[in-house]
Amino acid sequence: MSLTEKILSQVPGDALGGLRKVDRLWENLKQNTAPAPQAVKHSQQPLETLDFDIVISGGTLGILIGTALAVRGWRVALLERGILRGREQEWNISRKELDAFLELNLLTAAEIDKAIATEYNPARISFTNTPDIWVRDVLNIGIYPVYLLETLKQKFIQAGGKLFENTPFKTATIHPNGVLVESENTENNLFATRLLLDAMGHFSPIVRQARQGKKPDAVCLVVGSCAQGYPNNETGDIFASFTPMQNQCQYFWEAFPARDGRTTYLFTYIDADTERFSLETLFEEYLRLLPEYQNVELEQLKFQRALYGFFPCYRQSPLKMPWNRILPVGDSSGSQSPLSFGGFGAMVRHLKRLTFGIDEALTSESLDKNSLALLQPYQPNLSVTWLFQRSMSAAMNQKIDPNQINQLLATVFQVMEELGEPVLKPFLQDIVLFPALSKTLFKTAISHPGLVLKIIPQVGIANLLDWMIHYVNLGIYTGLQPLGKAVEPQVKNLGVEQQYYFHRLVEAWEYGAGGDY
Repeated sequence: MSLTEKILSQVPGDALGGLRKVDRLWENLKQNTAPAPQAVKHSQQPLETLDFDIVISGGTLGILIGTALAVRGWRVALLERGILRGREQEWNISRKELDAFLELNLLTAAEIDKAIATEYNPARISFTNTPDIWVRDVLNIGIYPVYLLETLKQKFIQAGGKLFENTPFKTATIHPNGVLVESENTENNLFATRLLLDAMGHFSPIVRQARQGKKPDAVCLVVGSCAQGYPNNETGDIFASFTPMQNQCQYFWEAFPARDGRTTYLFTYIDADTERFSLETLFEEYLRLLPEYQNVELEQLKFQRALYGFFPCYRQSPLKMPWNRILPVGDSSGSQSPLSFGGFGAMVRHLKRLTFGIDEALTSESLDKNSLALLQPYQPNLSVTWLFQRSMSAAMNQKIDPNQINQLLATVFQVMEELGEPVLKPFLQDIVLFPALSKTLFKTAISHPGLVLKIIPQVGIANLLDWMIHYVNLGIYTGLQPLGKAVEPQVKNLGVEQQYYFHRLVEAWEYGAGGDY
């Protein structure tokens, strides 16, 4: 019996069966044998009636945008394949990001406080043979999803939203004046709407059809657990690494205090090569190294939950839908960087922007594919992170110094710490700012030229040239951002359609430059 089989047999539920089920999905992705679904169809016949302004498929994070739109008076239907209920494992976020719930009138300050299950300080960045770096108020809030989603669910219904649980998405037929969404639920199976929001995540059948079976350019594999019995559970780790490259990848760790124990993650950035190892193998590595990482024996721990998954990333992101009247949101859109897990934090970051944008799109009838594509714009501050992701990974046949990735990261983080919190903290929250990035690059190149030169063969000249385009665009967007705010007062004189286009342009500059930070 392997260590993974032994430990997961102690976890409530069929944790081992769940891990192996996800592993089969990972194997299918590597082999790339599954045919692209045919979930979206067309019809030239107009729909006679439109029951809803918006149908959202995917309730776990769809409830966030669904409630925001229902509060603004739109007729919203939310389809969830099972029962809409949050998981037990907390979602980590920074407190300031929760302001979106207040500004959109979704939660009161008291409700936000009640949704916070854990709060800790400080958090650590740690590498072998270098001093630890400590920061405060970064990803130090643990939101309890069960309470959050139940509260939003009730507000959604009170605002007139229609919730359809046990209603899995089946197909969407695009008509000239709307979308007819069909569900596998035999009782509630047809929904006629002006706009369909796809919140079904990375493996949405709509997304898979839109991407036409393309393999991801990178994948983040994640395993972990929540357990009781750790001797120290007062601080967290945002980013830690203490081993050289193993199994042709670099292992990274995170740790957070949780409501019922301590959550620890092992994750790595790789490609989807067919030779890559399984999640079960990574879980075995996690259990092998966990005692050294947390200075604890496995026998001291009482495991509450096992955590595992993989997150595909595509350079062609955010995803531009090839159809009218369908908009991907959250992980479906690919609007998170290849360094992050996406999910709750990425959805909250774009919640205000999407709420106001969808509101304007419906008001101005800007629902064709080109207009909706403006709601998921190119963001150079996310595109530049592809080079960072590449510098933290290695191809299957690539030979590099086993300590090179850790040496690079330790050096860069030390430089950022020396430059101060305005440089370090945004990066830790997955936001790249042009001034901060430029200072970091300049100081690293001057102080450690040899280390920088080592990285060029690892990432490749083509990737470096591609990155330079995004870096220049990041500077341009940063310069354009104040211009949008300066001319905003004049926009009120334009028609609703012109206002929609102008606001999307300004938002693209703002978010593309990290100005929402």
